[in-house]
Amino acid sequence: MTTLTINGETHELDAPDDMPLLWAIRDLVGFTGTKYGCGRGLCGACTVHLDGQPTRSCITPISAVGQREVTTIEALADDPTGSSVQQAWRELDVVQCGYCQSGQIMAATALLRDNPSPDDAAIDGAMGGNLCRCATYVRIRAAIHAAAASLGQEVS
Repeated sequence: MTTLTINGETHELDAPDDMPLLWAIRDLVGFTGTKYGCGRGLCGACTVHLDGQPTRSCITPISAVGQREVTTIEALADDPTGSSVQQAWRELDVVQCGYCQSGQIMAATALLRDNPSPDDAAIDGAMGGNLCRCATYVRIRAAIHAAAASLGQEVS
């Protein structure tokens, strides 16, 4: 048995230690917002947070998680930064097919927590490993800037 804390809830999972976190989240816990993309950690569709840090869940075995907190896209609405990112995504109509967007939003949220006012180079650096087949990169960057501005207004 493995114990994981996902979105603030403890889950006892009967799973092999080498099971990728992605499959534990989706198949055993039932949070399906985290997507399978490449299975090699190259596309970012499976991005979740481990103690706030963006992590590719498709290549992270559950044995490597330990006591760290796992956060998925399902919990971001309750987080001020995540909520601002999601709102900016909606307002700027970022999504086309939407498949990569949960990973994009998770990466953007982590970026804004670490750097509340990123320039284009910081955004490109943080988001570079998240691929979008629909090529919404310009809107993604604009949404990150909008979320940063929104968060800056809330702090003032």
